Amino acid sequence: MTRKERWQTLLDLLVERGGLEVEPAAEALGVSAATIRRDLDQLAEQQLLVRTRGGAVPHGVSYELPLRYRTSRRAAEKLRISEAVAALIAPGEVVGLTGGTTTTEVARALAARADLAAGSPALTVVTNALNIAGELVIRPQFKIVLTGGVARPQSYELTGPLAQQVLGQLTMDTAVLGVDAFDPADGAATRHEDEAAMNRLLCERARRVVIAADSSKLGVRAFARICATSEVDVLVTDTGLPPEVAQGFTAAGVEVVRV
Repeated sequence: MTRKERWQTLLDLLVERGGLEVEPAAEALGVSAATIRRDLDQLAEQQLLVRTRGGAVPHGVSYELPLRYRTSRRAAEKLRISEAVAALIAPGEVVGLTGGTTTTEVARALAARADLAAGSPALTVVTNALNIAGELVIRPQFKIVLTGGVARPQSYELTGPLAQQVLGQLTMDTAVLGVDAFDPADGAATRHEDEAAMNRLLCERARRVVIAADSSKLGVRAFARICATSEVDVLVTDTGLPPEVAQGFTAAGVEVVRV
């Protein structure tokens, strides 16, 4: 197991258990207690957890892993979803992308499309995600519009009045949203109200709204609502979506694509 894999496992265990002790963690990972202590010290230096006597606890009350440590979760599903979403985008469109691991994969899938390798521009991408803008800005076939705002280190997203002011002046063909929850009755939601406000505005400024989410985020609720289910045109997810939940989305007028 590499250090990166070990750190990922430790952070997953921390979220699952709400706390870690060195000896049980060492036994679970099959490494020495000294290795776990060093790992926890290094993760604490990055403010991913808080060291305690004999272990660690989550960093803060509302613990959330930074995006770079969440990319390996359900990676195969996210790859299939991102490729299916990218296939929905036509050359010349103006596309809005929120932050998140799945939408980051959508950006990479768009960059890999051979038919978008030329054009002036082949696509215009509007995003409030610093990492997505950073990956696509080197591609001359894409015009990148990045909102201003205050950066959230957990998701690399720009939020707040400055970001909303810029986004409110733009019109998009398709908005692609990454969400924390999407339920047929309660709509799309995220954990943070500032992100929800940006995502809501993105939906309002787009002609078509596409949600890209793996099945673990469907049929559940989150704190801050983005939009009603009826405002979503397409849901792209994996085959793990329960049939009864899929029927709820279909009944609300959402096209469900399972890959």
